[in-house]
Amino acid sequence: MHATTRDDELREILTQARTIAVLGGHPDSTRPASYVPYYLSQQGYRVIAVNPLFVGRTLWGQPVHARLAEIPERVDIVDVFRRVDALSDHVADILAMEPLPRVVWLQAGLRHDGVARRLAQRGVAVVDDRCIMSEHWRLGLKDRLEGGPGRHESRAS
Repeated sequence: MHATTRDDELREILTQARTIAVLGGHPDSTRPASYVPYYLSQQGYRVIAVNPLFVGRTLWGQPVHARLAEIPERVDIVDVFRRVDALSDHVADILAMEPLPRVVWLQAGLRHDGVARRLAQRGVAVVDDRCIMSEHWRLGLKDRLEGGPGRHESRAS
């Protein structure tokens, strides 16, 4: 099976990760692509938005990038907030990242078996159809990341 679903796997992913790239990150605080990354930044993760519409802005204390492969540091998780019909368009960008992310996390409502297979073939684990914020909370990880809440500037600006 290509998808990561067991609680112990999810807990390991979330406790080992430090940097999360948010594909489709958005400054509108009423959208999940804004308040979920904000929550993650409050938990101490370094959160980097990827959205070509907002390049030149800063979200969650980090500059917004147009593409994943432009991020100049290691990314542990790519958290995806895009329509399911757009997922295939992002595979090449994900696979161009150096080094590859450990995990691609498809938010609640997103599942694409073809994309998951392509990523798994390159050693990238996939979590699909789960909200990373809800899972973080459900697994009892709130405020448990080393460095604690607010470790990084977290407000959209």
